[in-house]
Amino acid sequence: MSEEATVAVLPLHRRLRHGLRHPRNWLQLVRFGLVGASGYVVNLAVFTLAVHPLGVGYRVAAVLAFVVSVLNNFWWNRHWTFAARDGHAGFQAARFFLVSVMAFGFSYGVLVALVEGAGLPKVLAQALAIVAATPLNFLGQKLWSFRR
Repeated sequence: MSEEATVAVLPLHRRLRHGLRHPRNWLQLVRFGLVGASGYVVNLAVFTLAVHPLGVGYRVAAVLAFVVSVLNNFWWNRHWTFAARDGHAGFQAARFFLVSVMAFGFSYGVLVALVEGAGLPKVLAQALAIVAATPLNFLGQKLWSFRR
């Protein structure tokens, strides 16, 4: 049995520990972070434009910003971060979008809590909510969307 096959049958906590020992996983994390940073900028730009000059409600603006940034992030993650061009793009896109929607659901809850509960300004709350959801998004994308 190959090392990858052996690792695949390990419990999740042991797979994560094993993965942390490989430099290529750390490189993927850095690339994911850079792609995420570009998506972060795109998301905040769309969110800010929608909320302030256009007067769109912050909840709707969060959804619009998510849609634009998820398209940006899928392309860059597929082609650069995970170099997953050999997989079927449609299946990868469906998995990527599902993981992204789940991470968005978490970030949306954080956004609403920070705006409504903590009284933070909307753009700052959006920035913090995205950061809070990033680890969930990375793990889901790496372990499911773009796995080999």
